[in-house]
Amino acid sequence: MKFFVDTADIEAIRELHDLGIVDGVTTNPSLIQKSGRDILEVTKEICDLVEGPVSAEVVATEAAAMIEEGRKLAQIASNIAVKVPLTWDGLKACKTLSGEGHMVNVTLCFSAAQAILAAKAGATFVSPFIGRLDDINLDGLDLIADIRTIYNNYDFRTEILAASIRSVNHISEAAKIGADVVTAPPAVLQSMAAHPLTDKGLAAFMADWQKTGQKIL
Repeated sequence: MKFFVDTADIEAIRELHDLGIVDGVTTNPSLIQKSGRDILEVTKEICDLVEGPVSAEVVATEAAAMIEEGRKLAQIASNIAVKVPLTWDGLKACKTLSGEGHMVNVTLCFSAAQAILAAKAGATFVSPFIGRLDDINLDGLDLIADIRTIYNNYDFRTEILAASIRSVNHISEAAKIGADVVTAPPAVLQSMAAHPLTDKGLAAFMADWQKTGQKIL
């Protein structure tokens, strides 16, 4: 499974990248706004830091304008994945941009039917949103499972990029289902290392070590 980090915070990306766990980055208009940075500037900086795909999202809603914006974003770096919404116009833009050789991430996917259309339109990635489905009392992980089954049935090459990750459990369950990628905020990725029994065991080891009176350095 590939890990993408869902942020436009350069320092957070750098820390995770140095650890060797970042395979790519996803951004969106909300994350760009939160960063306070110019979209072209911060996206270029991310692309220079990370070798894998960096998703940069269009903000137009009509296909022709999405395509123009997508082409401009793709000029930032060779590892840009143009992000378009899963609307009819977004699918048109996906078909054109993918046909031109650009990576395309079709986002805001909330149904298996939408995921089929994204694959047929040539999407590199489809981003089903787990957490937002959970918010309306649907199981977002069920959608990941449905898409995995359908894509396996027909050998679609589009990668399932599990998004709207809210917890470590979302990551573990998406991995068991077979999502190709998860994208999560830095804090969620970091919390994967946490376990109360690890803390308890470490505290016991340290207490016993103190009793030895020894030092390693």
